[in-house]
Amino acid sequence: MIFELLFLFGAGFLGGILNSIAGGGSFITFPALLAVGVAPISANATNTFASCAGYLSGAYALKDELRAYKKELTKLILTSFIGGALGAWLLLKTPESLFRETIPWLLLLATLLFIFGAKINRMLKQSAVHLKHASLFAGVLLVFILLSICVYGGFFNAGLGIVVLSYLALSGHSNINAMNAMKLLISSTVSIIAVILFIFDGVIAWQEGGAVLIGTLLGGYLAAHISKQLPQQYIRSVVIIVSCCITVYFFIDTYSI
Repeated sequence: MIFELLFLFGAGFLGGILNSIAGGGSFITFPALLAVGVAPISANATNTFASCAGYLSGAYALKDELRAYKKELTKLILTSFIGGALGAWLLLKTPESLFRETIPWLLLLATLLFIFGAKINRMLKQSAVHLKHASLFAGVLLVFILLSICVYGGFFNAGLGIVVLSYLALSGHSNINAMNAMKLLISSTVSIIAVILFIFDGVIAWQEGGAVLIGTLLGGYLAAHISKQLPQQYIRSVVIIVSCCITVYFFIDTYSI
């Protein structure tokens, strides 16, 4: 058990570094939890629990960036709360065998979002110009999109931040610092309500999740001091390669290709 906890701590440490520098830490921590024998749904719930602290600390660090958007925050928090709760509820109602079969597809989606997230954001920023002057329907559509994103976040946490940034770009936001702050606030809200439901259902593996959580916090703290000196594009390329390999592995393992 000690070796497994050290392994998970190491995975969390590496995942925390990746999250601080380029994102994609869940591509390390979620498979690591599965590797030590945590059941798929429990591993997903535990990974959400381990990621939550990073979201909260990041949102707190950027709290000053949120003050100019007080009127918008209530809508974001309420929608995130509802969507995260619905996504977590759907996860808990999904049979273990069915969820195991969806893992490769969820990882594939998260990988594609990670690879093409920046391009999607640029495209949506251009579309946002037209939405600023659109009808009430556009506003309702944006709320529905955010709700859908938060449902995804409650169901499967990986790649959530990238999708949220795309939504914020579509909403017309362009201040990257404010967008990061709102992204972390939304991710925090989704994760908190999801974790609460996971706790009541008893699906979080506390020892394993604690090891990942501590590693993630330490890795993120260390990376925060050295990230400016690292070539982020190279790190991002490593994350893409790792995520593609892990996705292919899960397709092979699940469907015996």
